[in-house]
Amino acid sequence: MSFTVSNRYRSFKSLITVVLVLVLLNIVSSFLYFRIDLTEDKRYTIQPVTKQILKGLDDIVVIRVYLDGELPTGFVRMRKALAETLNEFKVIAGKKIKYEFVNPYELANDKASDKVFKQLSDKGLNPTNVHVRDNEGAMIQRIIFPGCILVYRGKEMAVNLLKNNPNLSGDENINLSIQNFEYAIIDAIAQVTTSEKQRIAFIQGHDELDEFETGDIERELAQFFEVDRVVINGDPDALKPYKAVIIAGPKEPIPEADKLIIDQYIMNGGRTLWFIDPVKVSIDSLAAGATTLAFVNHLNLDDMLFRYGVRLNPMLVQDLQCAVIPVNTALAGQKPKFVPAPWLYYPLLVPPDNHPITKGLNLIEAKFISPIDTVGMNPKVKKRFLLYTSAESKVIRVPALISLQQISEGVARYEFRNSYIPVVAELQGEFTSNFKNRPLKTILPGRNIEFVEQSKPTKMIVVADADIIRNDIQRRPNGAYVIPLGYDRFTNQTFGNKELVVNMVKYLCDDDGLLQLKSRNVKLRLLNRKKAVAERLKWQVINTVAPSLVLLLLGMGWFFVRRKKYTFGHVKK
Repeated sequence: MSFTVSNRYRSFKSLITVVLVLVLLNIVSSFLYFRIDLTEDKRYTIQPVTKQILKGLDDIVVIRVYLDGELPTGFVRMRKALAETLNEFKVIAGKKIKYEFVNPYELANDKASDKVFKQLSDKGLNPTNVHVRDNEGAMIQRIIFPGCILVYRGKEMAVNLLKNNPNLSGDENINLSIQNFEYAIIDAIAQVTTSEKQRIAFIQGHDELDEFETGDIERELAQFFEVDRVVINGDPDALKPYKAVIIAGPKEPIPEADKLIIDQYIMNGGRTLWFIDPVKVSIDSLAAGATTLAFVNHLNLDDMLFRYGVRLNPMLVQDLQCAVIPVNTALAGQKPKFVPAPWLYYPLLVPPDNHPITKGLNLIEAKFISPIDTVGMNPKVKKRFLLYTSAESKVIRVPALISLQQISEGVARYEFRNSYIPVVAELQGEFTSNFKNRPLKTILPGRNIEFVEQSKPTKMIVVADADIIRNDIQRRPNGAYVIPLGYDRFTNQTFGNKELVVNMVKYLCDDDGLLQLKSRNVKLRLLNRKKAVAERLKWQVINTVAPSLVLLLLGMGWFFVRRKKYTFGHVKK
């Protein structure tokens, strides 16, 4: 009797001990926070810059995600990954982050759905058409909005989360979108919670691209920055208010006084984005007369860029991977008949995935672009190329006669033996002034300037083609119409020029490394569909028969073990 009571007492004591340990662990875990990411590509690891922004929130950010309801498999995976990302944000930011998934079709009945969709589109969300199966198994077309709207203190910002690169498959675009979730959302949070935008400027005064020719990119950049146009005109303080300046396609030589002011802006840590045409080609003359002359574009910048570490070569690139232009194939006297034809002087550049500026972008359209080299031995300046031509390119020396008749002459493929010619370069570090050891009083007479001969750490990007930032203009009776940057009217496709320029400016103005979030890489692990179809029967048999067979063998083994055990015990007794 005492033995039974003692056992009960020990059991009760063990139970109380277990309960107390669990309660204690629960209390301790409420104060401690840790997560272990065991995935190979660290897909659930939130980067330090993201944590810093989330922990610094001073008010609630509401995120409404319009990706819910009946979705195709790829978008279901996208929704799940987005929910995981937002949950991680909420764990870090606590009550300062609130999110919800909304089905746009539940916001209104079928008759009012068009009105709801228009409201979402007007707010900046881009719709996409998908095919899904209804409850009866039939395929139907639906409109979804793979994006979200952030709300902070009455301000709203739309974030489109779907990457739609036509050169990638659907699964690859979904995967690229998932990789970009952290950057896209945290960048939007940083923008919507920032009370003062950084200031950037387009430099004018040397016949640069005007407000119409850069109208679309200026409108896009205005979402993130305060954009101005500034004429230097020998004023040493003209560029001081700006985080970055853009020099877009000057056609006149830049005087030494303005060069000195740009140089000193760089020496004081200013960021510069150069779009320079080393070769001058008149596209209007080519269109009007079918022939034009390409010659060196003397802009008085060669010495300056050379000192910083880059050289623009006065040559033109031809590339077999190129855009098309309309060519009149009708005979003389007949009605014009335009057909698209490859134009070797309009290369299509493939953005590499090894830099946050170019990762995941569509093809970039260039026009009469030139090669670029890095020069100099300054160990304090790091240089890297951002864009290249294709594996089948060649270089044309100038002066050269360019004619549309070259299209009908055919292509000698063996001549295109130059591979991956660099055309865009990034430089960062501590630059040496181009005006070191030069008399400044003769350059800026009557002006006092605090000369700096060695720069603070800064960065610049040099593009050997101004047309990458230039949008087309359509003249109408009521004025000029700005065509979206990168849009090709002849093929109805949009190239990645606009996103490229925005990424460049953001990269130059980014001191926190926020754009580096785009560098993360989540591996796409897809089934080999061909192999899966060929081995379908084998795997069906394995998945259905194997589990039953294993259970049967285990059951038989257990039966023989019990039989042997109890039969042996009975005989022994």
